[in-house]
Parts: sequence; structure tokens; C-alpha cells
Amino acid sequence: MNKFTTKQGVLFYSFTTMEEEKQKLDRYLLLLESSGVDKILQKHETRAVTGRPQYNIYSLFATVLYGFAKGCWSLRQLEECCKFDIRFMYLMDNETPSYVSFCNFINTVIKPDADLIFATVTSKIMKEQSLLMDDCFIDGTKIEADANKFKFVWKPITFHKRLGEKARNLIRIAGLCEADDNPTGLITSVYLANRLRELHDRIMSLNDADEINRLVKMAENLETYLMKACEYEEQERICGPNRNSYYKTDHDATAMCLKRDYYSGLGSNMHAAYQVQSAVCCGYICSYAVTQDRSDTYCFIPTLERFRKIHGFYPSRVCADAGYGCLDNYRFCDDNGITAFIKYMSWEGESTGRRPAVYELNDDETITCLGNRKGQEVSIPDRHPKKAGSVFYRVDGCTGCDFMPYCRQFMTEKVADFKIFEVNRDFIRYKQQARDLLLSVEGIEMRVNRSCQVEGCFGIMKQDFSFDRFRRTGLERVATELMLTALGMNIRKYMRNVAAPKVWTAPVGTVPQVFKKPSAKRLANRIAKKKPLQPNE
Repeated sequence: MNKFTTKQGVLFYSFTTMEEEKQKLDRYLLLLESSGVDKILQKHETRAVTGRPQYNIYSLFATVLYGFAKGCWSLRQLEECCKFDIRFMYLMDNETPSYVSFCNFINTVIKPDADLIFATVTSKIMKEQSLLMDDCFIDGTKIEADANKFKFVWKPITFHKRLGEKARNLIRIAGLCEADDNPTGLITSVYLANRLRELHDRIMSLNDADEINRLVKMAENLETYLMKACEYEEQERICGPNRNSYYKTDHDATAMCLKRDYYSGLGSNMHAAYQVQSAVCCGYICSYAVTQDRSDTYCFIPTLERFRKIHGFYPSRVCADAGYGCLDNYRFCDDNGITAFIKYMSWEGESTGRRPAVYELNDDETITCLGNRKGQEVSIPDRHPKKAGSVFYRVDGCTGCDFMPYCRQFMTEKVADFKIFEVNRDFIRYKQQARDLLLSVEGIEMRVNRSCQVEGCFGIMKQDFSFDRFRRTGLERVATELMLTALGMNIRKYMRNVAAPKVWTAPVGTVPQVFKKPSAKRLANRIAKKKPLQPNE
């Protein structure tokens, strides 16, 4: 039995002026019917023994998804549309669920299977339009969270260390620990609680009033340190190992600088936000990710892993901007057979010629500097590379080189006849490979497509739909909201693409008129009078 396309006729439906819109809705419901998403929703279909009958979950799903496709992010707005918008009335079979019903449906039905629902519908859209997901364009943006701006908490690592030093001094003065029992680093609340118990036991065993008063003051200070240690540990637990801040009204939100700052200028204030990643293929969002990282660099691999989890394979070619150009990302693409059209941090300076690379890595593991001098690998006994996997190269004969001022602009010693380069051979090799790919005809086409597709995706989301802030709190709920937003944009694009184009046909017995090229005099007169050109003129 059909789940989405079975509609009961209603006497007062009037589609006389919007037959086109009815055809789009029927095509949209047919897409949901043929995608197989009803099998995912079927396990949540229950029949109430007592009380009010349950709303049709298939109609609820079609209505919620259509609302997100039309920019109705608010559930109260969805409730209002079901009462007054004839399109939503058609989808809900003239039922009017409240915003609470929509909220419960999203949290209990859509959120547990969000990735599977997104994969099912998106794969059907791509398959129906015969589109391939070989070329993938990735970009990220920061979207503000639904949290109070002034209720942020920084990770108290520095204060925790200072507290540990004070507590150790107090414990040493009180004589409560041996030499080998003094911990280093961050002091724990368990350790302070044990020392406080020992101090209380010592107070109970004394008879000297002065000594008791002195130890009581120490016990009060130690108890204060214990309460602070518990507070710091709770804050560090909420922050986790990979971030340094959170907000009291949304523990998963992180303090970030946004491009659009409505308080005081560009990137001058911290806001509660999430990092949003989008992978676009042929204009459709094929993968998404919500993270707590403030940089795009560490979001590249999770986004591709999510792409593989959703669709079962990696894309053949990936294009991304300079924010993703690091060794780990290049190596990940190389290990998984992905052609990486990824810019690196110095791409802008090298491509424009303002900041060219000071050396090139040769096939024989030597380098060639800008002055066309070769350098060999050397070992320096009293100096170690700053980065793991790097080695030193030495280039001699720098005196009199035309590029010497540019090459030594950041060095303290500018007159030596040699220069030492710290080179990570793997990273330089990947950078040179990426540069060759980006400068090829294929790479130029990929770069142009990336700026059109994935940048255009965020532009439509933020500017056209005004989706510049999440309306839900918590990482899981925010991810569900982003999934509905991305899937709604795919549905919107699909409905626009599959709509039959309106073709004008001339009436029977008439001769089609042809626009002829006007003379210069008539064209000047028309421009002066601001009148449009007429046929046969």
C-alpha cells in the first residue's frame, strides 16, 4: 500500500490557480514514495489503543521536509502553514498538528535515523536525475548557536594549575604527605579529599588549643581548594580534550569568531557557534557534518568519512580551499585513491607571484632555491627540527643572490653565505602535486565549480533563507536540524529541476514574428525615448 501518494479528495480544495504547484507536490510525494523512506519510518508507526489517534507519520514527514524546503525553520510557523497554506493542507490531508507534535516527531522519529533518511532520499534524487557523485566540493562555515552570548565558560587549565600549587604548599606545611606522595601537574579532587580527611583526623586527636586553631584554618582553606578543584574538573569534563570553551545554556556550543558580527565589527567578539561542513555534488548536498572545531582543517577527514558512511564509497575527486591544505588531509586522499584538488596555505601568494616558494623539491631528494642553487640534506648536531618528519637542507653561495632580501626577510642573520631550510619532504611533495593539479585545465574547472556550487549553497542558505542561527540546542539536535535543512534544499532544487519548462507556442494560423536588427538611428531614438524594440522594427 502506498504511504505518501494516497490522498483522499476534499470538496473544498481549489487548485484552479495553482495547478502547477499541485503537480509539483504530486511529483514530490512520488519521489518520497519511490525512495523507500517509508520503510525507515514504518517501525515508528503505532496505533493508539486509547486516546486521540496518532497523526499519519508519512504526512508529518512530507510536511516537515516540505516546510524546510520552503524556509519554514520554525515549528510554530509550520503549525500556522498547516492552517492557512493550501499546499501544507494538501500534504497533511487537512489536519492541523501543533508545533509540539512536530517537535516530538522530529525528536523521536527523524533524529535516530537522520543519516539513513538523508542518504535514502538524496540517493534517489541523484539516481532519478542520472547524476554522479564522483566530483565533490567541500567547504565549511560557522553558524551561531541558540545560546546566551554572555554565559560562556573558558577551560580553567591555568587556574587549575595555580590551585594545585597553592594546595601543595598548604599540604606540605601541614605535613600531610610524604616526599613521594606529592603529585605533579593538575591536582585532583580525590587527592585533596583524602588529605582533608587526614587533617580532620589529626585535629580530633590533638589537645593543644593553639595547634587545633591553626589546623582548623588550614582545613578551611583546604576545603575551599577542594570545592574549587571539583568545579574545575566539572568544567574540564564538559569542555573535553579538543576545545577550550563552552556555554552554560548549550554545553556543546563553542566560542568562535563569526564573519558576521552584529555587535562590533568583523570577528571582534566571541559567539556561541558550531562548525558546519557541506559536501556538494552536481549542485546537491550529498554529505554534511556538524563539529565543534573552530578551524576547517580537522573537519575534512570526518566529512569524507561521513560521505562514505552515507553513500558507501569515497568520491573520485575532491576540491577544497586553502583551509583544508595540510599533510594529514593530503595523505588521507592519497591513501584512499582520491584526486585532491586542495589548495594549501601559501597558494594565493604563489599563484599571484607576490610570495613565491623559496625552494622546490627535486626527484633526487634535493632542493633548488629561487637563485637556482641546489641544496643537500645535512645534519646539525646542536639543532633539531621544529616539526616531526622534517629534515635540514643547506644551500651555499647566497652572497650576491638577487633573491637574498626576499629569502632572508624573516631571518635575524641576513649576511651569511648559506641558508638552512627545514623541509618536510612528504608535505612539499603533496603541495607540488596539488599545485600541478590546480593549474591544469581540469583543476581550473574544479575551482570554478567549487566557488559556484558549495559557496552558492551557503549563500542560498544564509542570504536567501536567512538561516544564520540554529534554533535547537545540543549537538545531536543541531545535526538533525542541519540534515533537514540540507535535505530541504535538495528537495527545493529537485522540484525546480523536474518542473516542466513553460514553452510558448504560437496560435494556429499565425506567422511567428522575428526580431530584426534595427538601424543605428532607430536604436538611438528608442534609447532616448526609453521604449522597447518592437518586432519587425
